[in-house]
Amino acid sequence: MSDTEDAPPPFENPFDMARSAEERVYDTVLQTRQPTTATEMADDADCDPKTARKYLDWFGTLGVVTKYDGEPPTYERNDRYFEWRRINELASKPAAELQSQVRSLTERIETYEQRYDADDPAEVDALAPPDDISTETAYAELTDWQTARSELRRHEQARRLQAGDSSPPVRQ
Repeated sequence: MSDTEDAPPPFENPFDMARSAEERVYDTVLQTRQPTTATEMADDADCDPKTARKYLDWFGTLGVVTKYDGEPPTYERNDRYFEWRRINELASKPAAELQSQVRSLTERIETYEQRYDADDPAEVDALAPPDDISTETAYAELTDWQTARSELRRHEQARRLQAGDSSPPVRQ
């Protein structure tokens, strides 16, 4: 018996094909960060390019993707759609829960502002953090700080949506 006969068979994920082509194309869209052709997305989604194009056009109608005319046309994830969806998801939470999350995010942001003596993570040089903070920690904290600011903005928009306030959001 050779070594290859003793080895276990190669792993094949039995669940990949159990997902519909629509779900696989959607998953591919979620991972796409630049305009991509239907053929490239079909390769990633393991489906026929015509099938991918059909779903991408439908996703375009829904606002999930932006379609760019060209030869061939390209498609890109519409981040504004996902932002809108996240805000609406947050607005469906109980007001008390939303307010609690706003308080928590605000406290987290204030902690970073005090720690780095700055109002914005963009004002901090991660390569020259305060003496008691390593560069690695500074990068992680500055990223978390920026994420917390983005989440706070979304939570505030959701809170205004719950309250029926349609005024434009204040940028942070």
